[in-house]
Amino acid sequence: MTDPALDAEALRERAVASLVTARDRTTLLTGCLDEPDLTAQHSPLMSPLVWDLAHIGNQEEQWLLRAVAGQEAIRPEIDSLYDAFEHPRAERPKLPLLPPDEARRYAADVRGRALDVLENAAFHGTRLTEAGFAFGMIAQHEQQHDETMLITHQLRRGPQALTAPDPDPVPLFTGPSEVLVPGGPFIMGTSTEPWALDNERPAHRREVPPFSIDTTPVTNAAYQAFIEDGGYDDPRWWTADGWAHIRRNSLTAPLFWRRDGRQWLRRRFGVTEAVPPDEPVLHVCWYEADAYARWAGRRLPTEAEWEKAARYDPAGDRSTRYPWGDADPGSEHANLGQRHLRPAPAGSYPAGESPLGVRQLIGDVWEWTASDFLPYPGFRAFPYKEYSEVFFGPEYKVLRGGSFAVDPVACRGTFRNWDLPIRRQIFSGFRTARSEDV
Repeated sequence: MTDPALDAEALRERAVASLVTARDRTTLLTGCLDEPDLTAQHSPLMSPLVWDLAHIGNQEEQWLLRAVAGQEAIRPEIDSLYDAFEHPRAERPKLPLLPPDEARRYAADVRGRALDVLENAAFHGTRLTEAGFAFGMIAQHEQQHDETMLITHQLRRGPQALTAPDPDPVPLFTGPSEVLVPGGPFIMGTSTEPWALDNERPAHRREVPPFSIDTTPVTNAAYQAFIEDGGYDDPRWWTADGWAHIRRNSLTAPLFWRRDGRQWLRRRFGVTEAVPPDEPVLHVCWYEADAYARWAGRRLPTEAEWEKAARYDPAGDRSTRYPWGDADPGSEHANLGQRHLRPAPAGSYPAGESPLGVRQLIGDVWEWTASDFLPYPGFRAFPYKEYSEVFFGPEYKVLRGGSFAVDPVACRGTFRNWDLPIRRQIFSGFRTARSEDV
């Protein structure tokens, strides 16, 4: 029998490590820029970085200090400034935001108090505190904002501010181009993962017909073939909305790409480089992913198909936490946590492949699916409906898997991301699928 005190101590250590890792990353992303870059809005799609910095602290105060510990508010007058639903991103530069030094002091003050709360926390009694959920939620929240801040770094014009080693080179992938996923039921979602968010719950049985799915994400070279074949000029491959969108916005290639003679170049975190042919394609919207799939005679996988390919283990007839099993992600499994500032070449991380042989389902690029963002049967919003419930509907498409910019704490085989089908600034790619005759 497991000692509850040991379980509590392990939870405490995990929560501390997750919070510290997130704050170290926030410091890296904001400490490499001067004040004008922190307070500027580098794109109307994104907040000024200083807004994210104080918002992280404010959310931590509201949930860990006020909701969990019952403490009085430190700065109640700033709550509305950092309410993401009250102020759209395009309007945030006009708000009386805390300047960078004050935002840092505020976030640090909150963090010191939160760690004091964590030191004596009981991981039971309420749903918010059970298994340390609130602390895991806040660590995930900060890491999600770290990813949006990294997106802002990519959108920012100016000299390079961030560096990281490239992923290890790998031999050109020569394995099978697709993998057959057998038809039948599997368990989708989770009811047991302690830090899973509300839209991942509950676990439920899902029947999926047989299908084949790409072994790796679609590469730059493959996507370039679509471009060179006139893919952006042929309405046959596009939905009506997609065709209208690319014509209206004059889209001819992924975001940050440009042609230089016969060569394609891209801008990546302040550096211009040749587009690497063997990397998964990045910065494409759902309409582009869907059009490529049609051009290739295939389609995007549904969300259920994606999760079955990622989690189903036919040997044990069960769903695992991750493609490689139930162990937490290691550096051998996936490209996560901003260790690198780019996707790894297609075919990397053989230790992270699924039991069926599909690779790079976790990390590298978020993968668009064909599915709308909808609740699972039995869904219940928790701890607030604005996290998931207000986004449910056909306006948003589901992305799965996580990118190189996602930290392991905010990435699981059940994790669901979503965005509008026009979005390209996110670290998004895709893989394709096709139905199999029964």
